[in-house]
Amino acid sequence: MSDFPIHSVLARCAEAVKDKAPAAMFGLRDEGYGSLYEQLISSLISVRTYDETSTTVSRRLFATARTPAEMVRLDREQLIQLIAEATFAPAKADQILTISQQIIDDHGGKTPEDYEQLVAFKGVGPKVASLALGVALGYPIIAVDIHVHRITNRWGYVATANPNKTRDALTEKLPQDLWVEINRVLVPFGKHVCTGKYPKCHSCPVVDDCAQVGVVG
Repeated sequence: MSDFPIHSVLARCAEAVKDKAPAAMFGLRDEGYGSLYEQLISSLISVRTYDETSTTVSRRLFATARTPAEMVRLDREQLIQLIAEATFAPAKADQILTISQQIIDDHGGKTPEDYEQLVAFKGVGPKVASLALGVALGYPIIAVDIHVHRITNRWGYVATANPNKTRDALTEKLPQDLWVEINRVLVPFGKHVCTGKYPKCHSCPVVDDCAQVGVVG
């Protein structure tokens, strides 16, 4: 869909969910937890965890530790308790402590502002690294989660098999000014309108531009 009106579509999607809770990382940034380190740790916590839980857990953790130096002063059990509601809390606690120590030892306590260095940390995949850099620093980089993957394929804007391939396809065709914006908009839009099951096509503001790929009924 080379003539797909992507700017207009995203603007209408944003308007449709303006009264909904923001995507977790963007919401945390707007609350003041916007450093690259905080966004990296919050994004790691958010993996396979609901946004609402990720936000609550991140707030609790950052009330105790907001920098690598503060984080490594926590013992493992204390950290596990602070992030207990997140999925795989013990494994994530180990990752957080290891990453924090590596930032101190290898980067002088400053979180590296580089995608390749971030994904080199254990537990940090493409989505986590991209989200942290995009939200914290405004880097032109696309973070593709299940909502971005599902919706852009449903629109017919891309035709891909998984989120990594969606990221590659979007990098090729999505205007760069929307690279960070697409995640901010489509996460809440995917939760409340263009849902995985039973999407609300009857009330969707972009239904006339959507190919409804895979929509049944």
